Amino acid sequence: MKSSTQAVLEHTAIPRHIAVIMDGNGRWAKKRFLPRIMGHKRGLDALENMVKHCAKLGVRYLTVFAFSTENWRRPEDEVSFLMGLFLQALQKQVRRLHENNMRLKILGSRERFNWQILQGIEEAEALTANNTGLTLSIAADYGGRWDILQAANKLIAEGVSEITEDTLAKHLMLGDAPEPDLFIRTGGETRISNFLLWQMAYAELYFTDILWPDFDETALDTAVASFQKRERRFGRTSEQLPIEQQRN
Repeated sequence: MKSSTQAVLEHTAIPRHIAVIMDGNGRWAKKRFLPRIMGHKRGLDALENMVKHCAKLGVRYLTVFAFSTENWRRPEDEVSFLMGLFLQALQKQVRRLHENNMRLKILGSRERFNWQILQGIEEAEALTANNTGLTLSIAADYGGRWDILQAANKLIAEGVSEITEDTLAKHLMLGDAPEPDLFIRTGGETRISNFLLWQMAYAELYFTDILWPDFDETALDTAVASFQKRERRFGRTSEQLPIEQQRN
């Protein structure tokens, strides 16, 4: 299903960092009387298209929520399939990212992944480490609360006497990236579900009923156009903003 709205974008105001919860794979499959796994396969295709379009628009960082710490509670066969799909993507899709000068990072705990996935992560990150194009970060076995705790524990282990916002932020999983400008969630839910809790303090939130496998280039343009209509004040008044950032 294609999106009907053709958005007109201001190419001087493209978000530098977009974060996405890719929700609705299972419901997409159910609507078509297909197994849930088919929704996840189509969801991977949608992610590939989004990466390409983000690079085309000039987005520098794309961070997606692929598998949360809570998702281990799903049926065992679905979890097994998702792990296999993750491994397949690491083995087959990373080469394409590398050929397009894109960097891949995996966010989250790695304690529950098998050795094949761990090896795939290490090889993928090493292969793309020096690329200078779009950075794709995939959150897998990730939770926002876990992220804050692991950063604090690192600082404690280093013997830091006082934890500040700056020192904590640098130890988060996205410590080397700017905070997200735009957060997108597909599938009709209107919550952030323990994703990047610290980093999204000032992100613009965008929710859509479109199920993730149907979220195409036009849908992304519509989300970015919505972002461009917003006035980002960061605690200031409208009058304090530069003229070009003020909205009528």
